[in-house]
Amino acid sequence: MINRELIRTKIVQLTYAYYQNGSKNIENAEKELLLSLSKAYDLYNYLLDLIVAVTQEETQRVEQLSVRNKREGKDEPSTKFIFNKFAVQLQENKALNSFNEDKNMSWNDDKDFVRSLCNKIEQSDTYKEYMASPQSDYEADREVWRKLYRQLIEDNADLDQLLEEKSLYWNDDKEVVDTFVLKTIKRFDPKERGNQELLPEYKDEDDREFARKLFRATILNANEYQRYMSEASRNWDFSRLAYMDIVIMQIAIAELLNFPNIPVSVTINEYVDMAKRYSTPRSGGYINGMLDAIARHLVDTGKLLKPMPPRPERNNYADRRQQNGGYQNGNYQNEGNGRPVRFVHKPKPEETEGKQAEEEQPQSNASQEEPKE
Repeated sequence: MINRELIRTKIVQLTYAYYQNGSKNIENAEKELLLSLSKAYDLYNYLLDLIVAVTQEETQRVEQLSVRNKREGKDEPSTKFIFNKFAVQLQENKALNSFNEDKNMSWNDDKDFVRSLCNKIEQSDTYKEYMASPQSDYEADREVWRKLYRQLIEDNADLDQLLEEKSLYWNDDKEVVDTFVLKTIKRFDPKERGNQELLPEYKDEDDREFARKLFRATILNANEYQRYMSEASRNWDFSRLAYMDIVIMQIAIAELLNFPNIPVSVTINEYVDMAKRYSTPRSGGYINGMLDAIARHLVDTGKLLKPMPPRPERNNYADRRQQNGGYQNGNYQNEGNGRPVRFVHKPKPEETEGKQAEEEQPQSNASQEEPKE
């Protein structure tokens, strides 16, 4: 479940904190990195268990309503939702039950939130349409939970606040973890029964090693990487760069130099997206041009042995941009070598295709890094 997109995000956060907190103990910082990644996996299991908690609450409601209706001579309430085939399978899942038992995690202390969520579910059109439909098969049962999750759990301010109170590590994790929960729902197979596999914490040991190696390279070679930034910036006003931008580029350079199987374009795309999320509005464009210039500088000096695409031919727009000044003191600037900055970032699928692409491709460009991914 912990993919390289999440790893990069955590390393950006932990590297920034490493320089801000003053202690600069790399061993402790590395332990903090691995702990924060494991907490993301805790959240994945905890959100899956929320579906179980809702089903258990709805079961109690149906039982109480059944007793009352029987006393008043009314019809028995429908049990369709509480015997939802996907939810029942999830309740019986051995991996989820074992994980929650080991971690001592449950929703028992947050029954008020679970009840509130049940009320919202019962009032939703998705629930009403499901209960009114004569269709009763596994696919329909799984699909109703996929819809309910996206509509009422994925973007839920009360849930966000509750999770933040439980763990500071979960502040920025939920958005990406949601995509993995939805992916898990879609992958459930009734034939697997309680043995259905959940997503593993790490796909393989290479990803765990990727986290350690990238973080250590970023910290231990900081002065060298920042020198590359200065050499490549030339006429750009490097001194006015936001500190978060420096951190992001430092990590990107570490990845460029230490992971030969990851293409340059993948690395640049990943950290441009990071800048858009965590830095200034203009940082994405600036970092895009800077990283392209730095990568070319490293190739030209023999420090980076990766192929780079040729620079595009200049056009009228590029000429006008150079004449009008580029990114200097907040504006776009040419690189100082007579050539315009080349912007290589391409939007991820989720930027152009919406939430559906997020669900179908939660790993984004990271999946293109190496043949095994």
